[in-house]
Amino acid sequence: MTLRLVPVAAAAWVAASVCVILPVAAGGVAIACWAAALGVIAWGVVRRPADTRLRQTVVVAAFALALAAAVASHVALAQPARAGVTELAVDGGRAIEVRATVVGKIERRVDGSLAFDALATRIAVGDVPHTVRVDVVVRVSPDDVHPHAQLDVGSEVEVRGTAHSGRPGERAVVEVSGTRGVEVIGPPPQTLAVTAALRRGLVAAVADLPGDGAGLVPGLAVGDTSIVSAELDTAMKESSLSHLTAVSGANCALVVGLAFFGAAAAGAVRALRVVAGLAALAGFVVLVTPEPSVVRAGVMAAIAMLAVLLGRPGAGMSILSLAVAVLLVADPWLAVSLGFALSAAATGSLLLFARPLARGLERALPRALALAIAVPLAAQLACGPLLVLIAPQVPLYGVVANLLAAPAAPVATIVGLAACLTAPVPWLQDGLAALAWVPAAWIAGTATTFSDLPGNLLPWIDGVHGAVALAAVGLAAGVVIAVRRSTRRARVTVALAAVVLSIVTGVVAGSGLLTSVGGRWTLPQDWTVLACAVGQGDAILLRSGGAVALIDTGPAPESLTACLDRAGVGRVDLLVLTHFDLDHAGGVDAVAGRVGTVLHGPTASGDDRRVLEELAQGGAQLTAARSGLSGTFGEARWRVLWPTARSRAFPSGNDASIVLDVRGGGIPTMLLLGDLSASPQRALEASGALQPAYAVVKVAHHGSADQDVAFYAAAQPGLALFTVGAGNDYGHPRAEILDALTGLGARIARTDIDGIVAMWGSGDAVSVWRERGG
Repeated sequence: MTLRLVPVAAAAWVAASVCVILPVAAGGVAIACWAAALGVIAWGVVRRPADTRLRQTVVVAAFALALAAAVASHVALAQPARAGVTELAVDGGRAIEVRATVVGKIERRVDGSLAFDALATRIAVGDVPHTVRVDVVVRVSPDDVHPHAQLDVGSEVEVRGTAHSGRPGERAVVEVSGTRGVEVIGPPPQTLAVTAALRRGLVAAVADLPGDGAGLVPGLAVGDTSIVSAELDTAMKESSLSHLTAVSGANCALVVGLAFFGAAAAGAVRALRVVAGLAALAGFVVLVTPEPSVVRAGVMAAIAMLAVLLGRPGAGMSILSLAVAVLLVADPWLAVSLGFALSAAATGSLLLFARPLARGLERALPRALALAIAVPLAAQLACGPLLVLIAPQVPLYGVVANLLAAPAAPVATIVGLAACLTAPVPWLQDGLAALAWVPAAWIAGTATTFSDLPGNLLPWIDGVHGAVALAAVGLAAGVVIAVRRSTRRARVTVALAAVVLSIVTGVVAGSGLLTSVGGRWTLPQDWTVLACAVGQGDAILLRSGGAVALIDTGPAPESLTACLDRAGVGRVDLLVLTHFDLDHAGGVDAVAGRVGTVLHGPTASGDDRRVLEELAQGGAQLTAARSGLSGTFGEARWRVLWPTARSRAFPSGNDASIVLDVRGGGIPTMLLLGDLSASPQRALEASGALQPAYAVVKVAHHGSADQDVAFYAAAQPGLALFTVGAGNDYGHPRAEILDALTGLGARIARTDIDGIVAMWGSGDAVSVWRERGG
């Protein structure tokens, strides 16, 4: 095994990351790298070093600089077209029309909307059309797609709605919201139409099979996750089995291997075996649609097949490094794709660390078991630091879950793929689909079992610090397992690694205990208002007389669950969904089945209604809010100040957010404003419904700039509460609203800086506790 080409991949990755995040620098980086590459080559030609290692170093350096230059050149050449689109003033809510070709599979988001990548060829802003060729991402409600059945990879679509510029580093130049619908104006090309029909046929074949296993069959076989339930998806992630939810690089390698060895068994010469493998690879990638892991594995397999054809099979890391570099030259935006990074990290860890870990485990375990454990352990140690950047938690039973589930994956993949390809023979397809269901059901059962075990998820440090800490733990664990204690230096190294492992694990486990099971001991016992730190979203608990109310659920179930667990809340008597945006209703699954009454704002789509149906099926009583409606929970009283019934000016969304006046029962006099903007704020003030002064005002829309200062002056806030995510992309809370509220004499509390904020008191008197600051 050689690591000679690792610097080549690293140089391409660094150059791609810098250039896609700072595209204005791409031209300069390209020129500098080309000049440096030519300089290294010229030096090598002139000096002709006699030392073999030095010559190899010169070649690798020149190759690395040339590929870095190629990556930067790609970004620099693409930048004028991308910048031209952003200069069309698509931001600001202007109506636009986009004609595009769908290039990525259609995926359902947490909020129920559909999202897909597309290549835009025409953008019309107002009445002015512009010919373009840039990547976009489209989001749309399923109800707004016509005809829905024809929307698939390769379809020509026309999207009507609004747009905003993509974030730095994203491949998509703009994100288009199809608020006025998506019309499919052209079906996919014949080949893509056939593969789409095959995928749909497999989904239909397993649709009537019982349990969660049915949803996994199309995912494992052809990458279609459309019928994987949200609960199973969560369980797969929590048990470290998410790589088995859909097609990954392992599936790609399996298909190529089967084709290659099938051709060999038929007596084909080496060249024909390679052709068979490449043909199977091409067909499989088209069938499943290109995803980062599949593309990476496809390029690796193609390079490996070429090496076999030439009679020079390369080392695994060389193949991986060359594959990564080639892909980054072709698509520099993969450099900031977490899926691509996870795929490369998992493959690299298996190539580098699986065997040393297996040798270390053999000291205590049988050889076969040691190797079986080493494979998932190597992948988890490498991928864990990346995964905690998404969710700061570590699945403790992930290695065991993988050990039990992994043998079933190849069977489900092969049989499921066979079922997909036998669509013309329905009875055979149904039989194969039923056979594929058996191992898929085993995988699903393993995931749900381990995700439900107590202590499955260890809370971890958030952000980059958490990733570094987990990387240190992984490195220390690897040293303890793999390093032989044959010398004094090795024994000292292992001892130091054990100390690091013990210290970091102890600190994180202790802090995890305090923020979860033991967290209620760290909160003030008398709290009656608790603003959860759930990121960029609202989730506020109110407690009175043994009853609990929850105002909104934040953007994700995981963060809300953590807050409920820490507060010791098992049931919610009153759930208020001020409106149905993701940052206010995205975490509703965390309380489904545990809610007494739901007070909700106006619904705007089928997805909104489905959220309410899910809560009603869990036993909740639904009540539509309107101004003047009032009630109690515990000893506290609540009154709806907004929205007005059947308002044509503010029918749904932010401006129809429920505004609540809550007081009594140990709760400070509160005004909760949802995401109300300046215009309805003025209307609310003019209605005379306010009863100031308010001890606490939950500031509208996370402190956006769209506020009416006169409204806040009328409310007379004693404390202004901002529920906002740290480092959010919107600039919330805005400096002008902070200054305005401070000028009105209000104290400030904000979850991005303070963490959880707890309050208690009565009337105008309020005591405040901050998680970060006391």
